[in-house]
Amino acid sequence: MTTPYDFDLFVIGAGSGGVRAARMAAGFGARVAIAEERYLGGTCVNVGCIPKKLLLYAAHFSDDFEDATGFGWTVGQRQFDWSTLIQNKNAEIQRLNQIYENLLSKAGVTLINGRARLETPHTVSVNNHHYTAERILVATGGWPVVPEFPGREHVITSNEAFFLDKLPERVAIVGGGYIAVEFASIFNGLGSNTTLLYRGPLFLRGFDEDLRRNLAQEMSKRGVELCFNTQVVAVDKGVQGFTVKRHDGKTMEVDALMYATGRAPNTLGLGLEEMRVELSWNGAVVVNEYYQSSIPSIYGIGDVTHRLNLTPVALAEAMVLARNLYGGEYSRLDYANIPACIFSHPNVATVGFTEEQAREHCGEISIYRSDFRPLKHTLSGRDERTMVKLIVEKATDRVVGAHMLGPDAGEIIQGIAIAIKAGAAKSIFDNTLGIHPTAAEEFVTLRQPVTGL
Repeated sequence: MTTPYDFDLFVIGAGSGGVRAARMAAGFGARVAIAEERYLGGTCVNVGCIPKKLLLYAAHFSDDFEDATGFGWTVGQRQFDWSTLIQNKNAEIQRLNQIYENLLSKAGVTLINGRARLETPHTVSVNNHHYTAERILVATGGWPVVPEFPGREHVITSNEAFFLDKLPERVAIVGGGYIAVEFASIFNGLGSNTTLLYRGPLFLRGFDEDLRRNLAQEMSKRGVELCFNTQVVAVDKGVQGFTVKRHDGKTMEVDALMYATGRAPNTLGLGLEEMRVELSWNGAVVVNEYYQSSIPSIYGIGDVTHRLNLTPVALAEAMVLARNLYGGEYSRLDYANIPACIFSHPNVATVGFTEEQAREHCGEISIYRSDFRPLKHTLSGRDERTMVKLIVEKATDRVVGAHMLGPDAGEIIQGIAIAIKAGAAKSIFDNTLGIHPTAAEEFVTLRQPVTGL
């Protein structure tokens, strides 16, 4: 069937969500184009999840070398080379970029390199060329935000941190979310004198309180200086580095100051405001349950809608959208019980309600919690503890939340998430045999609820 448009779907942004939507729509027979101005794979592949975790692996080797001594290993002189790590990381990212390009090509998607801008509800311009489409999908993700203050031009964000010429000896990180906590672990593990500054009383707002407190203790043990209730008011550039001025009158000297104070939807300059597409206070594309904006032919998914900014969520939204538009389905994404992990040292992972949320939504609850020294550290001598926690709704015996602090927490909670998504009761956990000896078995051996709540 012929249409008056060049394409059935034009996707702006070749990140995780955009690429998945383009490939799936093309697989259903749609004529699809995708425009990208920077790099294929978006934030996650290039300056997010993948390179971040590679750097976290590198940082954890300092622990491994130390822990080996208690198991009879003699480790020789250690030396870390930042440039080698970054070169190898860059090579892997380039490989992934090529994979994304090949995936799009094999799916029959037309790839257009350049910055796209909406001109009409059915027209996009890229490099002074105009393309028409029945539908346009905005999947441009987010971009780091640095607040206004004297000396802000001297700071870096996570974007630049992945490409530093050398590892800073002294680094300060401002922020209290995923990115701030993870980069504090990266720099600390690689040997930098690391300080984390956050304006609130405790980082990771929105996570379970036990996780937040215990992670703060573990990071402090590792030598990360945590400065809560602290704000930066100015930064001065000196001969040997930078002077960071704090609201309490104190100063600190650093070689790098990194801001991880949030990411804003990347919508500036796309033509959305001129077309009167409804945007939220921070520039996010406002969409309905079918990812449709206030202009029916324009859609949005992923971080650009600023709802739940996780790569798997963007991928899931892309699949639902493509199936609904071109696959003959009419489904909706279930946003309940989405697991998440912070790849700090040690890891923090979570699924379902926090204790605070459960008290609000579930009425009476039971809390099961275990805090212990992992078997490995009985010989390594490391002063690190693991915590696991289950939250149970008393009226139904259903497990409504699971949380863990410790090595491989993300791997373990991923499995627990399946049970919680399936509505498993605490009795199911109790009747499941554990794998011994593991930290994961603690989740099925928790028998006595915490008293005195």
